[in-house]
Amino acid sequence: MYSKIMLPVDLNEEASWEKALPTALSLCQSFGASLHVVTVLPDYRMPLVGSYFPKDFAEKAHQAVSDAQHEFIREHVPEDITVQSVIVDGSPWEAIIKAAKQLEIDLIVMASHNKRKFVDYVLGPNAEHVVHHSKVSVMIVR
Repeated sequence: MYSKIMLPVDLNEEASWEKALPTALSLCQSFGASLHVVTVLPDYRMPLVGSYFPKDFAEKAHQAVSDAQHEFIREHVPEDITVQSVIVDGSPWEAIIKAAKQLEIDLIVMASHNKRKFVDYVLGPNAEHVVHHSKVSVMIVR
């Protein structure tokens, strides 16, 4: 049913993957699907933002996140699952949807985040936007 499953993760926030990862792994094993672990970085290349950072900051940030993501994969993803590390820039929900389209993802598995605002208790702002704007199925894991 699924051949490519995306798991968006915030490597600094365990809640972003703690419950969603086991679900994504189980689905990958059940369907023989590949796992695409996606981390979103702010777009440091925007002129307004970029002027506050050293010239090579974006490249160094990408390399640091890439290293951390590969370590995350080594620690948490079984070797029998085909996995791809993906790092994208921009607003989290927009970057997730764009990456899903580019990678031809069948299913996005993501955690719901509980923040302080009432509306965020229900789903979480990024998860809510992904659910509403994605053209592929989205599974929210609580």
